[in-house]
Amino acid sequence: MARFLIRRLAFALVLLVCTSSAALLLTRLAPGDVTSQLGPFAPRQEIEATRARFGLDRNPIAQWGSWISRAVRLDFGDSFLYNRPVGPIVVRAAGNTALLAISALVVATVLGIGLGTFTGSRGTGWLTTLVRGASVMVISIPPLVMSLVLVFIAARTRWLPTGGMLSAGAVDASWTASAADVAWHLVLPTLALALPIAAAFERLQSQSMAEAVRQPFVLAAIARGAAPRVLVWRHAWRVSIRPICGVYGLVIGSLLSGSFIVEFVTAWPGIGRLMYEALRARDIYLVSACAAAGAGFLALGTLLGDVMLAVADPRVREGLES
Repeated sequence: MARFLIRRLAFALVLLVCTSSAALLLTRLAPGDVTSQLGPFAPRQEIEATRARFGLDRNPIAQWGSWISRAVRLDFGDSFLYNRPVGPIVVRAAGNTALLAISALVVATVLGIGLGTFTGSRGTGWLTTLVRGASVMVISIPPLVMSLVLVFIAARTRWLPTGGMLSAGAVDASWTASAADVAWHLVLPTLALALPIAAAFERLQSQSMAEAVRQPFVLAAIARGAAPRVLVWRHAWRVSIRPICGVYGLVIGSLLSGSFIVEFVTAWPGIGRLMYEALRARDIYLVSACAAAGAGFLALGTLLGDVMLAVADPRVREGLES
């Protein structure tokens, strides 16, 4: 397991370097640069000073070499949009994305695995059919449409805020009032992210549970007179969870790396929205830092998924130890 973790950490480091470097070079090679944000009547001296400040007066390889040498010392450059180092900006946006992603992951896991266990173990019935039909419908709805539908419902009913992370009146409020306001704004984007994932989890878990309850060891437990609840939760559930563990890492990584559409529609100040703003402004160092944060989240999610799979399936754990 220790060797496996070391290999994964080495892979994460390589992924961070390659992703952030590719983002920096592609942004640099794309048409236009940050000086276009200065306006058509900007003095030539200001344009040249801006190009020199952000290394745009050098060739891309020289700029990348200078940037990577500073990045080793955790200096990722300055942001043109915010006129300050990009590190604290990305850390704050990453924290907002992590808050949204963890909330969505908890909701999706509880709903998806719970409903999938129910439908997979029950077999038939009107309630089972209703849950399965709802899952298929939710999976079929694109994330953009799901976000817009929820925002429309929130706007018409006024049950939830339609966007943002804080209300205007909660900026100077107490810590508890601010936390409660953030939680209230968190509901809509959490549902927009969680519902499609929960539906996918329900379909995976239902199929896996239906197969698990037909395994010989479950039939043997039935012959011994085990209660239905014990059969499902003690014998079949641990085996049935393996497909979820197999995709859980990818789900975690995709959520944490920034759900661009949901963050943009709901005005949630996370990595996805920050990356969009940075790309529009050709803020080269901010783009590379956002890409590095997204790659780090993806590597972390994959690692967590592999560890969960090893815990759930002894055969995988034996393979890692060999």
